[in-house]
Amino acid sequence: MHSYDEPVYLISVVATMLEIHPQTLRQYEREGLVEPSRTQGRMRLYSQRDIDRMKLILRLTRQMGVNLAGVDIVLQLKEQIDQMQEEIGQLRDELSKVNRNGSVHISKALVTKNPYDIIIFED
Repeated sequence: MHSYDEPVYLISVVATMLEIHPQTLRQYEREGLVEPSRTQGRMRLYSQRDIDRMKLILRLTRQMGVNLAGVDIVLQLKEQIDQMQEEIGQLRDELSKVNRNGSVHISKALVTKNPYDIIIFED
């Protein structure tokens, strides 16, 4: 079994799996929607992550009627949301540590401007 990010699938295999023409995959690459890995012989290799991303692209274009420029925007926003969710998870972990210890980490200072604003300064 291969890891989620390991590039193992040739373009012909991916095209068959997704029931699309290999040129469609090349177009997605030209548009910057997907970046397959390359072998030393310049053959495209796709990971399961790439395939799942292309499934999302196909769902957006086929079922929702989004053009490729719109798909690019949706994918960028999705990546931003994923990053923010990761950051929120880290902040929640940090907050739970603070709540367990009963004090704020030494590298942070807490300042309140009014009852509704809290500003946290970090190093």
